[in-house]
Order: sequence, then C-alpha cells, then structure tokens
Amino acid sequence: LEGVFRLWRLRTSQTSRLARFFSSTKMATTTEAPTAGLETGAAATPKPKLHGRAFYESIGSPKYILAPMVDQSEFSANVSDDGLQAWRMLSRSFIPPSEQKNLVAYTPMFHARLYKDTENYRQCHFQAVRPSDSNDPNSTPQAWLDGNPSIDRPLFVQFCANDPDALLGAALRVAPYCDAVDLNLGCPQGIAKKGKYGAFLQEDQELIFKLINTLHQNLPIPVTAKIRILDTKEATLAYAKNVLSAGASILTVHGRLREQKGHLTGLADWSIIKWLREQLPPETVLFANGNILQHDDLQRALEATGADGIMSAEGNLSDPTIFSRPPEPGTETREYWRGKDGRGGYRVDAVMRRYMDILHKYAAGEKPPSRRPLFVPGDDTAWMEEMDKALAEEDEPERKKRRKDTPKLGKSRMLSPNYSAMQPHMFHLLRHFVSKHTDVRDLLAKSRAGDLEAYEKILSMVERKVADGLIEYEKVGAAMFEGDEVLGPAADAEEVIEEDGESSRGAIKRCKRAWWVVQPIIRPLPKEAMAKGAVSLSKKDKAKLGKAGDGEVANGEAAVAAPAAAEAVNGKAEGEKTAGQSVQEKVLETDDKLLAG
Repeated sequence: LEGVFRLWRLRTSQTSRLARFFSSTKMATTTEAPTAGLETGAAATPKPKLHGRAFYESIGSPKYILAPMVDQSEFSANVSDDGLQAWRMLSRSFIPPSEQKNLVAYTPMFHARLYKDTENYRQCHFQAVRPSDSNDPNSTPQAWLDGNPSIDRPLFVQFCANDPDALLGAALRVAPYCDAVDLNLGCPQGIAKKGKYGAFLQEDQELIFKLINTLHQNLPIPVTAKIRILDTKEATLAYAKNVLSAGASILTVHGRLREQKGHLTGLADWSIIKWLREQLPPETVLFANGNILQHDDLQRALEATGADGIMSAEGNLSDPTIFSRPPEPGTETREYWRGKDGRGGYRVDAVMRRYMDILHKYAAGEKPPSRRPLFVPGDDTAWMEEMDKALAEEDEPERKKRRKDTPKLGKSRMLSPNYSAMQPHMFHLLRHFVSKHTDVRDLLAKSRAGDLEAYEKILSMVERKVADGLIEYEKVGAAMFEGDEVLGPAADAEEVIEEDGESSRGAIKRCKRAWWVVQPIIRPLPKEAMAKGAVSLSKKDKAKLGKAGDGEVANGEAAVAAPAAAEAVNGKAEGEKTAGQSVQEKVLETDDKLLAG
C-alpha cells in the first residue's frame, strides 16, 4: 500500500503544481484522484478535480447530510464502519435506491496528526481496503468498508487540525477513498480547546486560511469546511468569505455559537444562515446545521435558510430513519408503527435488527442469524413464552459460572471502529425505551464492544417488550399512557403549542411518540435549565440571555444566545456525573462529547 501511495504522489506532482498556479481562481484545476475501480481492483483512472457547485452537482446535489460526529458516524451506520461506518449504512438503508444520491455522509472527526503518523490509529478508525495476506507489492487493494463505491458514497472524511502539513499528510492518505476532505471548525468541546482545533481556531483566521488553502492547492479532491456562527452576522460573513476564498468547495454553517453546548445548547439561528445565503455569491454551496428533530424539519430548514442541503447530527443519533420519508397511511410494513391518532414512526426493534444484521454481515463477515417476522398483534405468541423460559434459564447459573462461560473477544474486534461505537449507538437508539425498561438499560451498560452474542440477547429482550407494548395498546389504546400530557387519553390532539425559544413543550408535543418508536430526545432550553437549577449564570450572562428574546428569529422561534460562563450547580465541574442523573441526562452528556460541532 505504501508503494502504491508513493507512486500516486509522484504521478500527481505535476498536476499539484498546476493547482497551485490556478488557486487564485474560483475554479480548481484538474488532477488525478484514484477513487475509481476500487471495488473491482481495476487500476485508478484519471478523474477531474471539480470545485464548488460543479463538484456538488457531480455527487448528485444531495439535500441531506449525515453529520460528522466523534466516534459516531462510522460506516456500519448504513444498513446494509464498524460502529460509525455501520451507522452510515443503517441511515442509508431506509432511503430508496433511487434516492441514495440525495444523502452525503461524513466520517467521524479524525485527528489529522495522529492519522498521518500512526498506523494503529488509521487501522482503528478507517477501513477502506480489505487486509491482505499477500506479500506481492504489486497486488491491488480491494475496497472493503469506508468509502467503498458500492455501499458508502458519497462520503466526506473530516479532520480536526492546526498544522497545514499534518492536515495535508492525513488528507492524502484518505483521498483515494472519499469524495472530499472536510476541516472541522465547529467542535466546541473542552478537548478541542485544549488541543486548539475545531471552533477554537476561529480567532486565528490566518491559520484557517492556510489549512484550507493547503488542501485546495495540493489535494486531488475538493476540500470543504464546517463552521459555527460568531457573535455578529457581519463577523460570521467575513469568516465565511475567508473560508471560501481559501478554496472550500462547500461551506457548512452550524447556526449556534461556540458557547452553545450542553444545557445551554438552545436553538440554532436559521435567520443568520438565511442572511449569509443572501450575501454570498449564488454559486456558493451552503449546508445548514441545527434544529433538526424530525424528517419534516429537513424541508422546513431548506425553505427557511435557502441552503442547498441540511445536516443532521443529534437527530440522526436517536433516529437513523430521519432522512427517509414516512410511508403513506395504509402502506406501512411491520417495521413502521402508526397509532390510532395517526402518529407513528419506525419501531426500535426493527431498527436494531437492521443494525445488528449490518454488523454481522459487514463488520464480522458472517451471515446474520435467521429471524422470524417482526411481531404484530394477531400473530402467534408461542415464541414469547419460549423466550421467557429461555431467559429465565439463562439467569439461573451463578455469576462465577457465567463469567467463566463468557467467550473472550479477539483484539481486532474490540478495536474495530464499528464495534467500539455499538454501546453508544444503542443508548441513543433506545433512549426512551430504556427509561421505561431499566433491565435492558442495565444489560446494555454491561455489554462489551464486539460481543454480538450479548447484543443479540438485548435485541431479543427488546423485541419481547415491544410485543407486550403493542398488545396492550391494541387492548386499551391511549389509556396505557395515563397521565402523559402528550400521549395520554386526556391529551388534546388538536392543541398546537408555539415553539418560541422559551419552552420545549411545543417540540415535545410535536415529536413525542410511544416508547417503542425511534424518536428525538428534546433538550430543555436554557431558561428551562436555569429554572430547574441545572445551570447557574453570572449577571453578565443572564443579561445576555435576556436579550435573546429581542434578537433575530430562527425557525419561527427566538434564537437563544448561549452564555459563555455557565457552570453546573451543586459544585460539580462540567462532565462530572451526579449520582441522581437520569438516563436522559446521561445520554445528553454523552451526546455533547460525541457531536463534532
């Protein structure tokens, strides 16, 4: 592989010099990018390097974007990289084949210096070619998971970096296996501040220009970038222009400030993105990020911002079906449940089945287990009694014996990116489910990366409990949710609660579903968090928050300016877990660490 890489570098040296010569123009020059033919082992063929809208159109002009996350957007996310790659597959699997080009996915955020210098880091995070036992230096690598043209395109690989040379070195390694390389300028987490990358580069616009321009001049594929908004729209516009003039083909704008995270996440400001769209040249390709909870929000965001595409991060973590249109009433399959009030969604057991099948087939390289049809009321229930008996028998052996009988997992499986993300993905997918069924939550907490047998047991428990829920609903309907102001019998289905940025009640009313359906988790808005004592603010930040209601409006809701100096009450530092944290709070805390800005 190293020999092939060196040969490729020599072959593209002349075209790289041409790219540098023409870098001052809006359109990039033509270079060779060995991205074609990987799935068949054919030799790489020359491919023109496109720029801006020409590049965007060449990949199908996708309207939906699966966001980069920290160890959460691996290949296996498509149904069909072990953790994140599998998740990309899962997300793609709900989209009809004819509409696959409408989704572009990002890898998790990789550390450029580590990726450039460390072989083990590369092996654990990006599996583009299948390992070979051949010692023949002339053998052609075979496409495997990440960036495989047949199952994982279009794909952008994202890096965080503060060194142009390290970024270029890392980008050149992935260039043959993706469509573009993205620079993360949006990560707001403490680790990004400590390492000086992500959103903590925004004060150094000269360095940002160098990072992007180095890739623009020397990389055989386009470079893109993702930023957050600044304190004023004028400053944000200057920031965007700097990124674009450096050579970025696509600009993604997250409509939140760097300080908006955790309990202070608040709402993204769509109006600023709309204003940017109006100020930037029409040929600029713009993606918008923020406030996406359901599929319908994607179209609302497109209309409100004027962006070319809409990115979803947190919404996709808890609902990987978010990019697919819900089936029309009367056309539902067993995977999709619709209640008597017409509200519905994909079942958690159905989505988990798809995810597990992808891991078996693509990560483990084995045939998925044979499965009976998903249960619907009216089906034979004998399997439920058999499962109850089997689970009871499994609980009988002593702990010592169970531990002894547990098979050891190979190191390669433990380190695989697809397996390492399994537990976080399951907590996000089952977040509402495990709030009710704590036995499943406890079993999930004890699970190990790569232990497919243990996760199959969890899946069986999920299927069993979903069946119970469906049977009860058929018998009593909304009465099973007695006391729930959204789902219960006393709920007013016609009531519409304005989503004004002050309260999350409107979003909860709109999005909440039965616990067996995948759905978003609604964060309390900053003022709600303060009222509940979740955060305390300085006088300066309280004044800043108070002015938010007089500011611009996003998504029909007041944009919330997040305070910079918020700190957790009860003396706990950010990131510490309190003894009384709910499952929801723990998952939200995990989200903050996983989302890449």
